[in-house]
Amino acid sequence: MLARAEVKAFFDEATFTVTYVVSDPASGRAAIIDPVLDYEPNSGRTSTRSVDQVVDYVKAAKLSIDWILETHVHADHLSAAPIIRERVGGQTAIGAQVVAVQSTFRNIFNIADLAVDGSQFNHLFVDGEAFKVGNVDARVIATPGHTPACVTYVIGDAAFVGDTLFMPDFGTARTDFPGGSAAELYASIRKILALPGDTRLFMCHDYKAPGREVYAWESSVTEQRKNNIHINDNITEEAFIALREGRDRELGMPKLLLPSIQVNVRAGALPDAEDNGIRYLKIPLNAV
Repeated sequence: MLARAEVKAFFDEATFTVTYVVSDPASGRAAIIDPVLDYEPNSGRTSTRSVDQVVDYVKAAKLSIDWILETHVHADHLSAAPIIRERVGGQTAIGAQVVAVQSTFRNIFNIADLAVDGSQFNHLFVDGEAFKVGNVDARVIATPGHTPACVTYVIGDAAFVGDTLFMPDFGTARTDFPGGSAAELYASIRKILALPGDTRLFMCHDYKAPGREVYAWESSVTEQRKNNIHINDNITEEAFIALREGRDRELGMPKLLLPSIQVNVRAGALPDAEDNGIRYLKIPLNAV
């Protein structure tokens, strides 16, 4: 029987993002997954409201943070990984294919000093790599399709799927970002759905599907295989690709894509302040 990690979720309604603290009750060791830095696009102001909640929980529970894990380079929120690391420690990590995402967006944002070797992170995970959260066995499944660098973290009996899957009534992630692929996403999700049926699956986002009144972010392999509206066991690969690509053609850009990507390819580090003491983000015109 797989060990059961304790999972505490923090939902940020402004970005519809879920940050998780995953801990081993026996040892008090823990990982934080997909932390959010609050950002107001109208004013350009950042705050640590979301970080404060996570850190307060970690300290109250007397947890020791080993890992700060990113499921991918997010396009819908700024990562708070550097602030988390400063306040409670932990190694930052992401999938090794982050280098492909960095190469693409260094050109788009003309970030000349951006190293495209993933060195901004403490560790780059390869497909199948094993690690630990305390005494709980964990491993990484490369799950590209939404982006090339997407990974799923399987920690004990729980899997943190990033943007590959949403709740069954909402479906799956878009695949029209640079390096995205509906065919790759299908193959990635099938790998997730090959996990034991009672594996707990934790989503990175929830948008409340039509007809559902509350936010939700936990399902199971069995539930997804039966009920996911895009990719259940009765939907072929060909049908999924046609559906996914058709939906993607109708979607607009995420509101925070431009500010988020240029920060998150740096592992959440904000640009250096200029000679007036102010930091600036870039908005490329007619480039995306």
